[in-house]
Amino acid sequence: MDKKLIGVDLGGTTIKFAILTAEGEIQQKWSIETNILDEGTHIVPDIISSINHHLKLYNMQPEQFIGIGMGSPGTVDLEAGTVIGAYNLNWKTLQQIKKEIEKGTSIRFAIDNDANVAALGERWKGAGENDNEVAFITLGTGVGGGLVSNGKLLHGVKAAGEVGHMIVKPNGYLCTCGNHGCLETYASATGIVRVARDFAEEFAGSSKLKQMLDDGQEITSKIVFELAKKNDLLGKRVVEQVCYYLGLACANLGNLLNPSYIVIGGGVSAAGEFLLKRVDKYFREFAFPVVEKTTTLKLAQLGNEAGVIGAASLALTFE
Repeated sequence: MDKKLIGVDLGGTTIKFAILTAEGEIQQKWSIETNILDEGTHIVPDIISSINHHLKLYNMQPEQFIGIGMGSPGTVDLEAGTVIGAYNLNWKTLQQIKKEIEKGTSIRFAIDNDANVAALGERWKGAGENDNEVAFITLGTGVGGGLVSNGKLLHGVKAAGEVGHMIVKPNGYLCTCGNHGCLETYASATGIVRVARDFAEEFAGSSKLKQMLDDGQEITSKIVFELAKKNDLLGKRVVEQVCYYLGLACANLGNLLNPSYIVIGGGVSAAGEFLLKRVDKYFREFAFPVVEKTTTLKLAQLGNEAGVIGAASLALTFE
């Protein structure tokens, strides 16, 4: 009987689970709420009991699995299987995840950073077409990334793939990391709203976006893109600026790594071709000529499933 994989995608609000074949096909999936109370002490026990409960439900044994792979926020130690500094989970101290989950489930366990894991998912079963050279950028509340070269994730000494902290505008907006002008401050969902507020102050023309901001209405990156698609002047200006920085970042990535694909995912990427076309224009403007011809920008294809699929693929190293 072919052995299976378990993928776990640990997020601040939900924990997603999937049972997959060794070829990466999802057979079962479910999710539970993330309980971050009491400094996140419930999270790992909840993961263990949810896995055990579902194995019982599907009448499966631990020996039927190659392993469990998990993507987690925070700083991950791959060897030790620990996480520290995942503040959205209330994890302030070192978490012995691997040790606890292996003990609680009797299944081997591997862990990596959540953005890296999403990159693995898109590379394996999504837009990356299982190519050995793929860069992934995820545009959400922040901007994350994962870099695959020679078929393996690049980890660096501690933190390779921090795409969101590439400086795209020296002395620009202050970032949560302490630097100024990081890509995250312009191209994340929150960054786009920040650019819109800034631009609205100096904008004098007619614009629904400006009207909404002046009236103190809540706006989101989705609203900015929707209005830009309807030819709202301020919306278009904001989108153009955001795509300029994103295109510049993609060109820098391309010039460094020359991957086959740079895949753009995350909530903001729901703007689709409208976003991609504009980012691609600036990518071509800034990319080294050979890179421009050999690196292709693509939209992510797996949506919410990238995390569980990529996480599961971590366990393939046990084979």
